[in-house]
Amino acid sequence: MPDLAPAARRMADLLAGVRDAQLDAPTPCDMPLGALLDHLNGLTLAFTWAAEKEFPDGPSRPPSADATRLPSDWRTRIPAQLDALAAAWRSPDAWQGMTRAGGVDLPGEAAGHVAMNELVVHGWDIARASGQPYEVGEDEVAACLAFVAPTVEQSGGAGIEGLFGPAVDVPCDAPPLDRLLGMTGRNPA
Repeated sequence: MPDLAPAARRMADLLAGVRDAQLDAPTPCDMPLGALLDHLNGLTLAFTWAAEKEFPDGPSRPPSADATRLPSDWRTRIPAQLDALAAAWRSPDAWQGMTRAGGVDLPGEAAGHVAMNELVVHGWDIARASGQPYEVGEDEVAACLAFVAPTVEQSGGAGIEGLFGPAVDVPCDAPPLDRLLGMTGRNPA
């Protein structure tokens, strides 16, 4: 069970460094920064519900990615949701049984790894788009690689709709974060 708290704290710190003028900036995941923040707003809720296995009424859908839907209080709302997300995944029950996130039923363990990967990789996207430094723990990258590598291998590097784009070639001896970014369709350079 990886601890999502360091990635959640890092993401909250990155959000504090985003200036309003940067919301239209492009990100490495091919959407404007404001749209990515809207996506982050939704995914923090979806994966908290997935951990708690308590869902609001209505169908489960993937989080939107629309800057016009970004709530005006995103600077306080998303960090609070990140704290709740990390707390929810501290429970061993979160990692057990089946759950649901973004319209997909999946094992709790897989959902936890998806949540970690979202935080780590989108953290890098936000850092790049906003010109901030980004350092991630080796254990976090290792947990993400253990989840992402088999998925990318099964797809032949073609990408997975709704998760990440086609893999980008990265040297085998590249740092682990660069390899993860390449597997998720990003050019680490």
